[in-house]
Amino acid sequence: MKYKYLTIILIILVSISVKSQNVSPNHYIVKFTDKKNSIYTINNPENFLSKKAIDRRTKYDIKITESDIPVNKTYVDKLIELGAGVHLTSKWMNLAIIHTKNKELLDKIYKLPFVVKQEKKGKNIKPKSKKVKNKAISATHKALKKTKSVFDYGNAKKQIELHNAQFLHNEGFQGQGMVIAITDAGFYRVNKLPAFDSLWANKQILGVRDFVDKDTSVFDSDTHGMKVLSTIGANIPGQFVGTAPKASFWLLRTEQAASEYIIEEYNWIAAVEFADSVGVDLVNVSLGYTDFDDSLQNHSYKDMDGNSTPITIGADIAASKGILVVTSAGNEGFDKWQYISAPADADSTLSVGAVSSNGDYAYFSSKGPTFDGRVKPNVTAVGLGSVVQGTSGSVSTSNGTSFSGPIMTGMVTCLWQAHPELNNMEIIRLIEKSSDQYSSPDVYKGYGIPNFYVAHILANSSGFNEIKSNSFRVFPNPFDNNLNIALFTKEINFNEVINIRIYNVLGKKIYDKKVPKVNDFSHFITVNNIEKGIYIVELSSKNKTYQKTVIKI
Repeated sequence: MKYKYLTIILIILVSISVKSQNVSPNHYIVKFTDKKNSIYTINNPENFLSKKAIDRRTKYDIKITESDIPVNKTYVDKLIELGAGVHLTSKWMNLAIIHTKNKELLDKIYKLPFVVKQEKKGKNIKPKSKKVKNKAISATHKALKKTKSVFDYGNAKKQIELHNAQFLHNEGFQGQGMVIAITDAGFYRVNKLPAFDSLWANKQILGVRDFVDKDTSVFDSDTHGMKVLSTIGANIPGQFVGTAPKASFWLLRTEQAASEYIIEEYNWIAAVEFADSVGVDLVNVSLGYTDFDDSLQNHSYKDMDGNSTPITIGADIAASKGILVVTSAGNEGFDKWQYISAPADADSTLSVGAVSSNGDYAYFSSKGPTFDGRVKPNVTAVGLGSVVQGTSGSVSTSNGTSFSGPIMTGMVTCLWQAHPELNNMEIIRLIEKSSDQYSSPDVYKGYGIPNFYVAHILANSSGFNEIKSNSFRVFPNPFDNNLNIALFTKEINFNEVINIRIYNVLGKKIYDKKVPKVNDFSHFITVNNIEKGIYIVELSSKNKTYQKTVIKI
């Protein structure tokens, strides 16, 4: 990757494949053999994870494992004692990155008994991905009836209303209580620019970390992360409001804009490990990697298989910890490479391509599929002419999946806030299901443009997570013209009249019929006069109501 960022569940890791121990000039990977004799134990996770991080695992039934335990401190101390500088450690990868110019010292370190002598190709205990074959499910995605929003979005109106995210905001879901980590190259003047005034006033900036220079001076570096943050958290009424203006943020610098080495992927992993430990809900990564200043570190399209690059493996591990990771697809759709970049190939993240505010494919947006044939990008958002905070204080526009990604991140945050009972992967599937190309994904826009109002309705209905009781069935689903409806329950008396109604996503009733109940109830109906899309089938009596979401193809 010659650009420095994208402006234009559980994997059981045995070992990580690296092409070289050298990850940047005078920086080397030292991989440890084990975590034996650690001062930490999975029985006392409060010693290395915050309460929020533990609560996330408890909520979504995620086990705390040895991968959560920090690397062995005695191993790290030995490296320092020998004279190596330690740039970072990674508990998920069980390694350290050291810096030294002393080749003899390096040889000595690689002979230590607790250091892996040779990197071998990793094995992931995970079934091979198959090419996606969708049985047609086409979500209703026509513009919904316009309602006045609680926010005056100003110039950002189109990039929010394209997805009907204003409906979530109107219902009070604006990011409150949700925590997002922004991983980027720098956050120039975020402490001074007007888009971020309310974030500081309301203490929504929880903290900053620099994993490149190891300090907290992130406000004097690159402008890219500042613009990324603005698409989510900006709040200048009448000019520019972001997609989750009431969310809270950790600002994490992982990218060195002046150069390009694979060490930046490890910076990112270390940053997301930190984000996990402090309990974030989502991570936005508007970065992507294909080639480097050292060509020996370059990735190939073959590496875009969801299993090969360090950052992609790290992204999937983050997802296995319950974090929802949103990745920008890349900006090489018009270049020789064409394809998505790492970590957009990760199978457990939401990868986002770019469209215009009219929904047209942006020529630069990186294409799918992954090397192993999976649909990527997953979905798309506005990345052509995205509204961002300008460096001088005025509202500006910029192009890139760097901005379609965070625009999506904010909307995902609000949807997850509305439906915390769903885990990260269920939220991703829900967003895909609401998109306008779900029945026929392509290499340009994936499943297409999500409709967050439709996703909200799907999550509210019993249809997204199938009926937990077998008393009410609607089949087939998806259906063509004919539906069979069955009700097996003693909760409704014999000979009681049952109302069968069907509603579209706007709540408009498009079918209404009264049928008497005799013993167990079953009924066959034909609905061939309605458009393809998502509908709610409702059965009701005097005292009971049953609902299920169905999809007409």
